[in-house]
This record gives sequence, C-alpha cells and structure tokens, in this order.
Amino acid sequence: MGIQDVIRFFLPKEEHFYDFLEQQAKAAHAGAMAIARFARNETSAQDAREAVQKIEHEGDKIVHEMEEALATTFVTPIDREDLQKLSAELDNVLDLTNGAIRACVMLGVSRPTDAMKRLIEYIVQCTERIDNAIPRLRKHEYSLIVATARELRTLEKEADNVYREAISELFRDDSAGGPFREGAQDARVLIREKTVLEDLENAIDACDSIADALANLAIKNG
Repeated sequence: MGIQDVIRFFLPKEEHFYDFLEQQAKAAHAGAMAIARFARNETSAQDAREAVQKIEHEGDKIVHEMEEALATTFVTPIDREDLQKLSAELDNVLDLTNGAIRACVMLGVSRPTDAMKRLIEYIVQCTERIDNAIPRLRKHEYSLIVATARELRTLEKEADNVYREAISELFRDDSAGGPFREGAQDARVLIREKTVLEDLENAIDACDSIADALANLAIKNG
C-alpha cells in the first residue's frame, strides 16, 4: 500500500467528485437524446442544435467545477489523474455530439440519412450504458463496470461497420457494379454526408475511450 493509499484510508473522501462524473454522464446522455429527436424527425436540426448546445454549456460548467474542486482537494476517492481523464472523456462525447448536430445545421442536413439515424441510435445506447455505469464507481461495483466496458466496445464495433458501409455507399457508382444512390456523386452531398457521418462516428469512438477508462479504473481499484 502506497502513502497516498494510506492517507486516503484515514482521511475523509471527497465523495462529490462522483457527483461531478455522474452529472457529466447524464449530460452526455441528454445530448444524445436531444440529437435523437432530430433523427426521429421529432424536431428540426436547428432546434436540436440549440438543445444540445445548451446541454453542452451545462457540461462545461460541471467540468470547470470539478477542476476547481481538484485544485483545492488533497484526497480524492480515486486518483485525481483518473478523475481528470474520465471527466475529459465524458466532456468529449458531449462536445462531439454537439459538433455533429452543428454540422447538420451548417451544411444543410434537414433530414438525417438512414446511416446517420443508426449512428445516432448507437450514441444513445452508448451514453445510456455510460450513464448507468458511472454511479457504480462510488459503489465499487467493478465487475459490472467491466461488463459495461465490454458492451461499449461491442457497440463501437457495430457502429464502425455502419459507418464504413455508409462511406462506401457514398462513393459507390454504377461503374463499380454496386447500387447507385442518386445524387451520391454530387460533391456537395459527399462533403455534407461524409462530414456528419465522421462527426457521429467520432462521438461513438469517444464512448469507446470511456470504455477503456472505466475498465482501467476497475482493474486499478478492484
């Protein structure tokens, strides 16, 4: 047992750091649900962007509060480097989700393609699992956290297949012997759809990074 572990054992733990992480996880899922309403044609891209932007600002506020708390706290419930890393990864998911819906507005995607809808649904599924997993940290339910990390990696692989097929279809034409989607060769369509698909895929990749962070935390503290 190292000196930091001994100190952590005897001094009271600052449990509110778990609160920060749980709030961030909820914000990430809320952002996913906001963009999902656009995917389900329940709201416009502009309205979804405003909703996600508001949540993203709330997420930034939580990050700043955690940074201030870390600067004035000697003993944390888990290593401060791990807290900072997980907080940054959670913030990244929300930022990238926000970036995706911003791209939809900026590039004029008034209705998402089927591939976009599927990727958005994967973001919803991933953030839901993250939202459920983060509270398990304070309960030290590390085996369940590891199980969630595995689920997140599986979802990321499935989403990656959707992304790759969608990009392939964008550049597929009659000469390739594949199904030609009318308008796919229009440079504006290519740029617009490729950009949004990449942003959505990046958000899912960020969820996969959280899977790694959670698994490492479970191994380190379990």
